[in-house]
Amino acid sequence: MEHTADTIRAEAAAFQETIRALEAEIGRIFVGQPELVEHLLWCVFCGGHALLEGVPGLGKTLLVKTLSQALNLRFFRIQCTPDLMPADVIGTNLLVEDSQGGRGFRFEPGPLFANIVLADEINRATPKTQSAFLEAMQEHRVTVFGVSHVLEEPFCVFATQNPIEMEGTYPLPEAQLDRFFFKLTVRLPDVEELSRIMALTTEDDTPSVKPRADAETVRAMGRLVRQVRIAEDVKRLALRLMLATHPDAPDAPPAVKRFVRYGASPRAAQAMILAAKARALAAGRYHVSADDIRAVAPPALNHRLVLNFEGEMQQMTTDGLVAEVLAATRA
Repeated sequence: MEHTADTIRAEAAAFQETIRALEAEIGRIFVGQPELVEHLLWCVFCGGHALLEGVPGLGKTLLVKTLSQALNLRFFRIQCTPDLMPADVIGTNLLVEDSQGGRGFRFEPGPLFANIVLADEINRATPKTQSAFLEAMQEHRVTVFGVSHVLEEPFCVFATQNPIEMEGTYPLPEAQLDRFFFKLTVRLPDVEELSRIMALTTEDDTPSVKPRADAETVRAMGRLVRQVRIAEDVKRLALRLMLATHPDAPDAPPAVKRFVRYGASPRAAQAMILAAKARALAAGRYHVSADDIRAVAPPALNHRLVLNFEGEMQQMTTDGLVAEVLAATRA
């Protein structure tokens, strides 16, 4: 299709309408935190993954399940435990017998072969099992006994972890964290939100989720996101923000030079640019602004900074350091 001014406006309006319909549908089940819901939708449309951090009981599982139902996508939940094995995640070859009595191997897909995969308490899985997600998250395929199996698009992994209870957990390595498009914090609801939650969960009138999209819609919206225009100076803002998280960079703020050991990778810049495009479309625009980049920088950067010894001893937070980077980097 030729992208005239009229078609561009129509496509942006359709994207915005779909986003609003999905947010409203999810909001009927998951109460409050519209920004969190919006960020998760951007992850889906950008083909990314998200790490959800929050204490138990805040509805992380409910949110991801409701999102998959609103998008009408295949959902699977993996409960991560220390005895979970890689084959329990990606699948394995089974020895089967055919009607002629011959024997052969048949690949039996694991729960990773879904559109939306929830890795619940991913930091309770051993490093060996955590590594089973790496190829799938980066290349959208898995390899078993030398044979590659492509995952159906869209494919998104949403992982949860409890920031308080660390006993019996295995912290995610930097290579794993870097594959998450966003890291998002699920906060405690306020009184009004809790009142609505109590009404939904303690009364007999429980609403059901109605699909507002499907896999083809998600794929089409993902293609549209990548067509959004971004000016060179706005793109360079994302690159400068990423580079400013490195302690040896000339533009790094003093706090980064002092407390950070390693900064964000180029994947962070990719996440900022793609998420900014989705944010622009959700606002009905077909171009990215500097404000879009700045708005999506915190969830794209905060899990990609590695503190040095002094930063850990001073109990510095990556959120605070990202705020320093944003303040020090001008458009």
